[in-house]
Amino acid sequence: MSLFGDALSWIADGAHWGGSGGIDRRLLEHLLVTFAAVGIAAVLALPLGVLIGHTGRGRILVVALAGAVRALPTLGLLTLFGLAIGIGIEAPLLALVALAFPSLLAGGYAGVEAADRAAVDAARSIGMSEWQLVTRVEIPLGAEVILGGIRAATLQVVATATLAAYISDTGLGRYLFSGLKSRQYDEMLAGALLVAALALVLDLAMAGLQRASRPTTGKVPS
Repeated sequence: MSLFGDALSWIADGAHWGGSGGIDRRLLEHLLVTFAAVGIAAVLALPLGVLIGHTGRGRILVVALAGAVRALPTLGLLTLFGLAIGIGIEAPLLALVALAFPSLLAGGYAGVEAADRAAVDAARSIGMSEWQLVTRVEIPLGAEVILGGIRAATLQVVATATLAAYISDTGLGRYLFSGLKSRQYDEMLAGALLVAALALVLDLAMAGLQRASRPTTGKVPS
């Protein structure tokens, strides 16, 4: 049987489901790490991105900083945080937050900048406050682009979260590392396939949210 078939058989084997090291448990851990990293990064990056998009101030500095963070190798950051903090989930989580930050920041300011200026000017002319402009006009109009940033960050993190197993017994990455160490390549490929399948499911879900966020316009009656 081919290695691909062996990997599928490994996944289908009921012995690899259930328990502390089962596929279902590892999938849940992987999702939790992904959502935690993207959530923390979103709390930090999106308000800053929205502020930059609304005011147009500080964009060059912040974008340059975000680009510098993007250029940092995640494995290097993970190793550095691991040496500073120690074994556990905290170091991988910090590294993944740093990975997600630039995409979320870019999505935040690009989304607000993408809002129809005519609609923004019209809202301002009727007396809306700056807060109302942001929350009622710019963010709704730019929601698709903002969600695009969240989508990109989520896909980056869900794929890279396999590195969490480097210093923490967490997530689907355990199958890659343990398979490589024991030369059980069917287990290693099975882990990669599970990560790819999870990324595909999340991508489809985020794509659906993006489509749902598109503003709809009704026809003007004749």
